[in-house]
Amino acid sequence: MNQKTVSKIPFALAFSVGSVLFSSHAGGGFATGNQANTYYVGLGWMGPVAAVISMLLLTLTMRQAMVMYNSRNLTSTRQLFETLFHPFDKIEWAFEVFFYIMVLMAIAAAISGAASALNSYFGVNYYLGIGVVGVIVMLLTIFGADLVRAASTYMGIGILITAIAIYAIGIVKSETSVVSVISANFAEAGFANVPKALSNAFVYAGFQCVTLPTLVACGTPLRNRRSCAASMWMSFAMNAVALTLSVLMLMSWQNVYTSVEGGTTIPTLTSCTRMGMTWLTVAYGICLLLCLISTGVTITFGFVSRFEHAPIYRGIASAAKRNAISAIFIIALSMGISLAGLTNIIKYGYGYCGYLGIAVVVVPFLTVGVYKNRQYMKAHGEEFADGKQS
Repeated sequence: MNQKTVSKIPFALAFSVGSVLFSSHAGGGFATGNQANTYYVGLGWMGPVAAVISMLLLTLTMRQAMVMYNSRNLTSTRQLFETLFHPFDKIEWAFEVFFYIMVLMAIAAAISGAASALNSYFGVNYYLGIGVVGVIVMLLTIFGADLVRAASTYMGIGILITAIAIYAIGIVKSETSVVSVISANFAEAGFANVPKALSNAFVYAGFQCVTLPTLVACGTPLRNRRSCAASMWMSFAMNAVALTLSVLMLMSWQNVYTSVEGGTTIPTLTSCTRMGMTWLTVAYGICLLLCLISTGVTITFGFVSRFEHAPIYRGIASAAKRNAISAIFIIALSMGISLAGLTNIIKYGYGYCGYLGIAVVVVPFLTVGVYKNRQYMKAHGEEFADGKQS
């Protein structure tokens, strides 16, 4: 590539890669409101600030991962983490542990949330809903990165528009002004929640890094550092706006959904129902299902892509068949975990994995990764050479 190529990376391509991260975050992150309630609402006025910080940490981490992956023409996340941790290559196994646990947790949370939504909206049996969602996720996963990028782009646009409208209306319709809630909390707590807010921001960014394998697999068409940065700044804008609005809306409705039995499982649904606007509740239901399915698809694809060329599949020529076997395996395991319920999965499974994500993904990429990428760019230039690593 020459310098002119840098400006020719299509906006649509950069946006579609950014949408993959947005769509994978949407389900558990802000659509149900469960994660937002667990990690941000209780922080008071620092909640929205922590939400923005966490999305900045996440997108900056993913940016460095994509630059390292694409610039060196790596072909697996194992190579990526060996490059990051070299000469201590075996530390890569720490990411393997984090990834497989988080995949199970994230897919289980997506399936559990979608099944709960189907039960609440359409009266579909919870266990039947788990099966239906599992099949949909599998079908959207097995046909490769192009389909995942396309599905994430269209679902991401729909989710972004619908979510912003719902949260804006929720903030306006609340009997308790979000400004008064924030003012009262600041007067009462001051800066006491700052340490907890920073901790939650890092933990949240840490467990969201489970999407890294999916993102680097879908981001390979980005062939220079500028396009990687552009895609992640787009993703930051989408994620930060949606998550922050979600937190603000839930802060103003906290007294409502916490007073209802089971109201904190999907607090956004509880709040929408209390608004008495049927069309809004229906729109939210559609948005919620899109979010949860998109999360399940992107996370499952991250797992599937890691095993597409595994020795065990040597006798299977069809990539779709190989992907289907991997997808069925991980979805079946996740279905079992989803029986634990959405709140327990997020509170315990995500929380502990978040600390591991900080140690093996966020901090290494934002320190060692930044240094190694800058050194590599100085030696090889901004454009990434074509070809596979030997």
